[in-house]
Amino acid sequence: MTPPEPVAGANPGTRVPESINDAAAPGARKTKKRILVVDDEKDLVEMIAYNLRRNGYDALVAETGTDAIDIAMRETPDLIILDLMLPGIDGTEVARRLKGDSRTQFIPIIMLTAKAEETDVVVGLTLGADDYVTKPFSMKILLARLTTVLRRVEQGTGSTPMESGGMLKAGPLTIDTAKHEVLIDNEPVRLTLTEFRLLTALVAARGRVLTRDQLMDKAMGTDVFVTDRAIDVHITAIRKKLGESQWLIHTVRGVGYRLQETQDETAP
Repeated sequence: MTPPEPVAGANPGTRVPESINDAAAPGARKTKKRILVVDDEKDLVEMIAYNLRRNGYDALVAETGTDAIDIAMRETPDLIILDLMLPGIDGTEVARRLKGDSRTQFIPIIMLTAKAEETDVVVGLTLGADDYVTKPFSMKILLARLTTVLRRVEQGTGSTPMESGGMLKAGPLTIDTAKHEVLIDNEPVRLTLTEFRLLTALVAARGRVLTRDQLMDKAMGTDVFVTDRAIDVHITAIRKKLGESQWLIHTVRGVGYRLQETQDETAP
């Protein structure tokens, strides 16, 4: 794997503390975002961690999937930068376990991959990754993606009327926008943050067709570029989690998606 371009002043040979946030100033934990960096290449981890600290973040590091899961459960970082190719438990399995646990379900993940094929990107998004960066990459690009994802998470509640709190209902579906809970026939459905925002947008539209561009804006922000394919992958994942109630999301061919409130409803 090829490391990102070096940044002036970086010293790849400097050993990064096992828990970098321990070196922060006494009050820093309350204000700095904590980022967990997971990669088996020590030099790459050190370089990313150095640049994170240089840009005002605290950094936690892990070189194996097992360590990544342990640290994420214990420290609940604000975001995880996760390499797909890890020894033992690989990145996709790490993501699957974290997204399947209520304690870490909503921690955003940016995946690092040396594979540029669409199938690898689709797998990552299906597992709940919020974004991905292909190696080799520019540190500036990684930091920009990280900032965008964190901003999106911070705007995840209260940024629009539909997210300001309260209940949304459609057929067997209930969404508690204040608690970020989704129920189907009173049974909980675990969604990633992006999936939650997409489903909430569709329900709040009450049958109005939303284009893929509109869904991108509502779920990911207007300053994020996401392909139509990525939105389709997220919708497919949502439908799978809705099980027998997947009919709630109707595809309007060539346009986008809309909420279908009754199973026998005639599509427009």
